[in-house]
Amino acid sequence: MARGGIWTLRESSMSTMPSANTNSCSNGRGKMCDVGVMLVLLSLLGFLIDGVGGLGVSWDWGKWWTYDGISGPQFWGLINPEWSLCTHGRRQSPVNLDPSTLLFDPNLRPLHIDKHRVSGVINNTGHSVVLTLGGSGHHYTPINITGGPLSYRYQVSHVQLHFGGGDHVGSEHTVNGTSFPAELQIYGYNSQLFNNFSEAVTKAHGVVAISVLLQVGLQGHPGLRPLTDAVQRVKWAGSSSVVERVGVRALLPDSHHYITYDGSLTQPPCHETVTWVLVNKPVYITKQQLHGLRQVRQGSEVTPKARMVNNFRPTQQLFHRPLRTNIDFTNSRQLHCPSMAPQMYYTANTWR
Repeated sequence: MARGGIWTLRESSMSTMPSANTNSCSNGRGKMCDVGVMLVLLSLLGFLIDGVGGLGVSWDWGKWWTYDGISGPQFWGLINPEWSLCTHGRRQSPVNLDPSTLLFDPNLRPLHIDKHRVSGVINNTGHSVVLTLGGSGHHYTPINITGGPLSYRYQVSHVQLHFGGGDHVGSEHTVNGTSFPAELQIYGYNSQLFNNFSEAVTKAHGVVAISVLLQVGLQGHPGLRPLTDAVQRVKWAGSSSVVERVGVRALLPDSHHYITYDGSLTQPPCHETVTWVLVNKPVYITKQQLHGLRQVRQGSEVTPKARMVNNFRPTQQLFHRPLRTNIDFTNSRQLHCPSMAPQMYYTANTWR
């Protein structure tokens, strides 16, 4: 495999790896969850009463959910019945990448992303920083994603950033229980079957998401620069700015190895229509660039609210879903005597 990847091969007896962390009401905290459910219901009842009373409350589900408190991930499925998959779904994302569960799939092909550059619009949604390709309304040549585990052609729709308030948290996916300070996610929709992302996101095989984990380094990845520079112009929720000549392929590291699984959106409504592809190598972001991300606010300049940090969903249970990879450990060395060969398995590299 490529030098510097997330996964390395080891030889010895198989050790037990920690399981993924979960954040559900079925993990032995029943009383706490009951109280939380009651608080959510009472809060919603208050909003409904205000609306019925003619006080002019604007009901916008998209603005009501958050990443903490009684409107956080643990309660997304209770806030809105249409988000029930967030609570009851069994193919949810993100997940912990447990090295002991990786399965080599010889049928996985190299992933291809068009290299040309396009313009887009970066937005502060109040939940995340999102770069929408062609968002300025101008005509542009679509960037397509093909190959890998995909049977269809997917068109890149947007790029999203998740990051923490400190370097020990921030990514949505974890590796052997370890978080990275940030995660970049590239979303595309099935352009052979659907007309746009909104139409595809509710359909099977509708969406692909490519995850790139970000690690702190002395020199940042060059492809990140246009994105992190643009973030400085969208400090407040609702603000946007045009970004010229963005290279989506340039956001990825130099590695053709990846891990893939079937999952969901990591925010409401949590549709289970996403094929996830996690690149087997992080890219580097400087402390200065991370500091800039952490200055972004959840609210407008009039009502600034808190900083937009820790905007990640906790890892979800796998429920027996396979984690497939194109990293072929069987060809890593010549095995002349298979019955005597040491056992080969994946393990996570140390990035700290």
